Amino acid sequence: MARLRDRDNSAMSTLYDMYSATLYGIVLQIVKIEETAEDVLQDALVKIWNSFDKYDPDKGRLFTWMLNICRNQAIDAIRSKQHRVSNKTEDFSANIRSGLSSEDFKPEHIGVRDMIDNLTPDQKQVIDLMYFEGLSQSEIADAYNIPLGTVKTRARSAVKMLSKFFKGRA
Repeated sequence: MARLRDRDNSAMSTLYDMYSATLYGIVLQIVKIEETAEDVLQDALVKIWNSFDKYDPDKGRLFTWMLNICRNQAIDAIRSKQHRVSNKTEDFSANIRSGLSSEDFKPEHIGVRDMIDNLTPDQKQVIDLMYFEGLSQSEIADAYNIPLGTVKTRARSAVKMLSKFFKGRA
């Protein structure tokens, strides 16, 4: 602990080796998404490193202190608006893709192509790539050099628009 207080990088490496797997598992139980858990753990470890001088061994064990920081970071992450929107969009795309193969799905049979033509060009591009080409949001962002958040926003707004079209047909 003295080495950590002295900002010894090798001490942080040792700490990471000893506790990262356990802390990651706990964070993953809270956030449920591996990529988010990795980001949260990294942020938490930076916070631990930067605030190690605030750790008081008289108040509790080091692991408990680190666990509380990781837990709080994970809770903050799932409460964030970005996480909630991302989850809704990812869940929707996973549900759509999981039950359909490109051979089985013929959108023209239910008029989806006609509905998609009513979307903005940006929304139409994202929907075409996601649901008819089978690309993930990350793949679209990489292939078309569009920020991932923008892809998710376009997908979400397109889904909202399409749901209005479906409600109008019922």
